[in-house]
Amino acid sequence: MKPDDSGGRQRNILGGILGSCSERPLTGFFRDGCCNTSDDDLGSHTVCVVVTAEFLDFSKARGNDLSTPRPEFRFPGLKPGDRWCLCAARWREALHAGKAPRVVLNATNEACLLIVGLDDLKHHAVDLN
Repeated sequence: MKPDDSGGRQRNILGGILGSCSERPLTGFFRDGCCNTSDDDLGSHTVCVVVTAEFLDFSKARGNDLSTPRPEFRFPGLKPGDRWCLCAARWREALHAGKAPRVVLNATNEACLLIVGLDDLKHHAVDLN
């Protein structure tokens, strides 16, 4: 089920239309390049981040290896500088550990606000003037 049950586009945490996070590598729960979500997205892949080596090491140590390619899933593996729709709870966990990656606010789904605070996201923003 696609997230747009109402026929409209999902919104970002700033109240605008949700922007694209990444098409290379292709990201998102629906692998549509955006951090769209639905009730089927139990992990809430809603925070668009710019990954760092430090975060990738942190995530791997927590059991989610995002840097190793997995060709069987058409996953190239992430490298520092890549954008990715991250689970909101993982971002919050990284925040508390001092390892949170930067956030692309225009491409971060407002649904993540059920899990993470807007001020924390803004503090880690790459696109806030």
